[in-house]
Amino acid sequence: MQHILLCTDGSAFSQTIYRYAAWLTPRLDAEVDVLFVTDIRGQKAASSENLSGSLGLGASRELLTQLVEIEHEKAKINHKRTQLILAEAKKMLQESGVTRVNLIHETGFLVDIFHEFEAKADLIVLGKRGEHAEFASSHLGSNVERIVRASHKPCLVTTRDFQPIRRLLLAYDGSQSCRQMLDFLVTSPAFTGLDLHILTARKKGAEDLAAQRLAEAETIAKNAGFDPVCYTETGNSETVISQYIETQGIDLLLMGAYGHSRLRHLVIGSTTVQMLRRSSVPVLLFR
Repeated sequence: MQHILLCTDGSAFSQTIYRYAAWLTPRLDAEVDVLFVTDIRGQKAASSENLSGSLGLGASRELLTQLVEIEHEKAKINHKRTQLILAEAKKMLQESGVTRVNLIHETGFLVDIFHEFEAKADLIVLGKRGEHAEFASSHLGSNVERIVRASHKPCLVTTRDFQPIRRLLLAYDGSQSCRQMLDFLVTSPAFTGLDLHILTARKKGAEDLAAQRLAEAETIAKNAGFDPVCYTETGNSETVISQYIETQGIDLLLMGAYGHSRLRHLVIGSTTVQMLRRSSVPVLLFR
């Protein structure tokens, strides 16, 4: 792995992003790209306003001129804020020992622009929530699910608080994305020397299938040099995984993303989304 792409907005969650990137970088001998995207909607607000229907022509022109001046000042402030956010990111990363840092500023929409930089990245890192986290503490950030669903690279979704990663949990259900995650886990130097737990949530009547899947994962992990703790439990996936994280002191959850169809997600919700919302630890997803 050579490139880690950090998506930042300068929020409190961003501070944790930098710390996890600093933990990963030396283990992967990676270069870090820090991407900040200025939302283009704010820049277009004043210029697109049409007030002629509600005000006299002269008054509307005067007001529009004032609005444009205000927007220009806001643009200057936002540019300065962007510079400060990127400078802080570089400072924090370098103070943590990261030497190769590239700062990128774009204007537009993150979910559209990030694909241009994802192509050369091996791992995407972003916070669970963004700059409005205090007002929607039980929700994901507006861009997180769209980026994770669209990305073709592993995505690390971080929590607000940083903790060193010592103990991993792979939630394994035998799906294609889980098998890809397992392959990524056993071949990446990022996880060498860490404790590995593998958990399969089973349904009643499907105990044999769950045991078979767990045995597959255990064999692959052992062949790669891990000595995994393997466990299977009957119950709802989200509940089983969440309880295991808490009782076993897990520091990082690894799982395949979006094992079900979009239609099923719209009807009852996705395990992926529920775990991103509920997890008290960072989640590494592989789609």
